[in-house]
Amino acid sequence: MRYKKILLCFSFFLFLLFSLLYAQSETGPRGKDGIFTAKLDNGLEVIAIENHTVPLVTISIAVKNGAYTEPPEYNGLSHLYEHMFFKGNKAIPNQEKYMERQRELGMVWNGGTSTEYVNYHFTLSKDSLVPGLVFMKDAIETPLFNQAELEKEREVVLGEYDRNEATPSFHLNQAIGKKLWYKYFSRKNVIGDREIIKTATPEKMMTIQKRYYIPNNSGLIVSGDIEHQQIFKLAKELFSSWEKGPDPFKEYPIPVHPPLNKSEAEIVDQPVKTVTLEIAWQGPSLSKDLKSTYAADVFSYILSQDNSSFQKNLVETGLALFCNLSYYTQEHTGPIQITAQTTPDKLLQLNKAIMQEVSKFEQDDYFSDDLLQYAKNKLAVDDIYTRETGSQFALNLGFWWCSAGIDYYLNYVDNLKKVTRADIKKYVDAYIKDKPYVIGVMLSSENQSKINLKPEDLL
Repeated sequence: MRYKKILLCFSFFLFLLFSLLYAQSETGPRGKDGIFTAKLDNGLEVIAIENHTVPLVTISIAVKNGAYTEPPEYNGLSHLYEHMFFKGNKAIPNQEKYMERQRELGMVWNGGTSTEYVNYHFTLSKDSLVPGLVFMKDAIETPLFNQAELEKEREVVLGEYDRNEATPSFHLNQAIGKKLWYKYFSRKNVIGDREIIKTATPEKMMTIQKRYYIPNNSGLIVSGDIEHQQIFKLAKELFSSWEKGPDPFKEYPIPVHPPLNKSEAEIVDQPVKTVTLEIAWQGPSLSKDLKSTYAADVFSYILSQDNSSFQKNLVETGLALFCNLSYYTQEHTGPIQITAQTTPDKLLQLNKAIMQEVSKFEQDDYFSDDLLQYAKNKLAVDDIYTRETGSQFALNLGFWWCSAGIDYYLNYVDNLKKVTRADIKKYVDAYIKDKPYVIGVMLSSENQSKINLKPEDLL
């Protein structure tokens, strides 16, 4: 993928002049793909994405928080905190006033929590840019954590927990996750622990705020019909007073997930018609094996193609209703997972066939050069699609800023194009072939009575 560079000499000159006048602490602009960056003295990274297609702006803050920062006694509270963001603060005293102000500004808003990322974003008219930034500043810097609002929002979060529990796949994923991340499961369990959520206090919310909601652990991303010089000026005026804190990852380092010592199996009883099989390995971490993260994405895409050996041998033969391999890019050990569905009578045959495919992953003729090239081209196109709208672009950039850094995202396609067959073989050797794994099967008690499946049958 090639990006259209919009940084002209004239605008660069203006930026330099602007920097001298307003933002001596800022770094130089990148300009690549319409993205410009700066850093305030308090450590806040400011990222401006110029896209003048429509007169809208998206204001987003990404925070390096999420399940990976949660010891068991805080499991689920990053998500609860995300909900409390949309409550009262020192400028807006309660949620009713908060919602009233959102309506006045005509905002489309939301937030999200994952393992290594928490995000808040508003999309609104370009004419409301300044009040939108003020609204964000008040919400991120001065939340009140009112006890009554916390109790009310806790029920909303528990409602989400209930909806997850009502989904059969939740129980399979939890069972596999507890074995795959056996020592630090809370660090991967985004939905959290029900009892911890039920007993959350304002004091715990303030602890999270003090540790992670500091400018040197956050990124302000503004995209849309903007000029980056204006964004840098406004960010300096509005956010420079946000007090810097100690590096949370030096004060509270993230523990390393220990490797699996042996393969394990789990059978989960749920009221489902088909049988779901999942096999999970511990995959690469961004800072330890960057190259394998690109190989993982390309290889996963190759195996998803209908004309791949993987699909022909597992799906076209009728063994599986569907089957795919995936990898989730993470700084702290991303999971690799094969997921398939079948009927009870074919389960063991499918499991054996999947393992036969795994044993062939590193063979030179397992996929063609054409398929390798197609996967890289298609992933590049998919990446372009994610940048089509300013709001989605901002959210994607925030995700990658938290886990991998902005350079990983901006150079993603170029690095995908460098992936070779040897890189994929190295990735398979390091993380999949002959490596311990966790296998889980979800089926109904009725189907279980028909096949009398035992965990050892799966290993």
